Amino acid sequence: MTKLQSKQNKLTSRRAVAPVIATLLLVAIAVVGGSIVFVFSQGFFSSAQISGSPNIESLKFTGYDASDGTTLLNHDGTVFAAGNTAGNGLIAGEVVSVYVQSNSVGKLTLSEVRLGGTVYNYTSAAPANGDFQVLTRGPGTILTASAAEVQPGQQVSIIMTLDENIKEGRDTQLKLTTANGAVFVGTVIAGQQSG
Repeated sequence: MTKLQSKQNKLTSRRAVAPVIATLLLVAIAVVGGSIVFVFSQGFFSSAQISGSPNIESLKFTGYDASDGTTLLNHDGTVFAAGNTAGNGLIAGEVVSVYVQSNSVGKLTLSEVRLGGTVYNYTSAAPANGDFQVLTRGPGTILTASAAEVQPGQQVSIIMTLDENIKEGRDTQLKLTTANGAVFVGTVIAGQQSG
């Protein structure tokens, strides 16, 4: 029996940390950890604050008309003579129209329009192959500003004069880049109309 009693004494004779001290240690560790996180994050937030007015750019693709016909639709549903030849697919010199709406806080300036592998240049004059224009309202209302600007809440048609042939039924990526570097990507299916 002495063996059994000595084992029980060994088990009960061990000392542990008192519950009050353990609680105080946990609280101290939490306070020190929180202080360290606060010190590191305080420097981050003071250097990353926004100064001036925020520049939020948002652009929504609302549709397109890449059909192989002599007339195309605008963003407002009006029809315009595109000068395309029906039945030959989308070839260089023909026109594609893409509808976008600005949901930005301020005016949005398009610095680059890319359809497929071609970068299109903005023009307010008569377009050549590889040029794009911005149609603001109804047929014949082409934006005449020196840059492709879209006002907040405004819906426009971007009319591109193709610089390369696009096979009918092919998905083609449309990429719009603003002057501030924001990039918006959509898909245009050649030979179809959407929106």
